Amino acid sequence: MRNEMMDQPVIATDVLKFMRMQPLPLSPQLERIEQEATTRRIPIVPRETAVYLYQLVQQRQPQRILEVGTAIGFSAALFVEASQRRAQVTTIDRFPNFYEQAQANWATLGYQREIELLIGDAAEVLPTLTGPYQLIFLDAAKAQYIKFLPEALRLLAPTGTLLIDDVLQGGSVFAADSTIRHRNKGIHRNLNRLFDSVYQDPRLLVSMLPLGDGLLQITWRDSIEAATSQHA
Repeated sequence: MRNEMMDQPVIATDVLKFMRMQPLPLSPQLERIEQEATTRRIPIVPRETAVYLYQLVQQRQPQRILEVGTAIGFSAALFVEASQRRAQVTTIDRFPNFYEQAQANWATLGYQREIELLIGDAAEVLPTLTGPYQLIFLDAAKAQYIKFLPEALRLLAPTGTLLIDDVLQGGSVFAADSTIRHRNKGIHRNLNRLFDSVYQDPRLLVSMLPLGDGLLQITWRDSIEAATSQHA
C-alpha cells in the first residue's frame, strides 16, 4: 500500500532533506525496520515526524497511548522506546498484511507486553474503548478522520494530545474541489470538514505542523473543563 504523498513534500526540498537526516536514538533493530520500510516505500511516519513523536513522548511520558493505523508497527514500537517501555500502547488495524508484519516486528523487538493490537474497523472499535489516553495518534484512512474525531476526543485525557497525521494531501487539500481527481474527492472534502470542525471548536487548541504530509496537533483549551466534562 504505497502513499503517493511521499513524493509531494509540503516544505522546500532542501529543508526536507536536512530534516530527514536528523538523528534519532532508536534501537538497532527498530532502525533496521525503519530503513527497510523506507527502502521498500512502506508507508510509515517519515524521519522528521518520528523525531517529533519521540521527543513528545519522552517529554510528556504518557502512560497510555492509542494509535489508529498500525501499519507494520513502527510508530507503536517508537512510542515504547521513547517512553523507555513505561507506556502501554493500544493500536488498531484491520489489514492482515500490515498487522501480521507488525506482530512479527514487535516479537523481534520484544515489545509484545507493551503493545496491544486490536483487530477491526476503528469506527467500530473506538466506541468500545475506555479512556483516558494521554496521547492519541490517528494515522489511518484520511477520509475517515472526521468520523473518528468524536470518539478520539471522548477518549483524550484532559491534558492529552491528539495528533492526526497526513492531512495536507501534498497541499492539494486547499485546492478547489473541481480540480481534485474523482478518486480523491472524498478525502479532500472530509479533510476540509475535519479542519472546519477542529478549528471552529472553542474547546480546542489546534496547531498545524509541517511534518511529513502535515501533522495536526490538538489539545484541550481548558484542561480543567475537559476533565469535568469527561466525568460528568
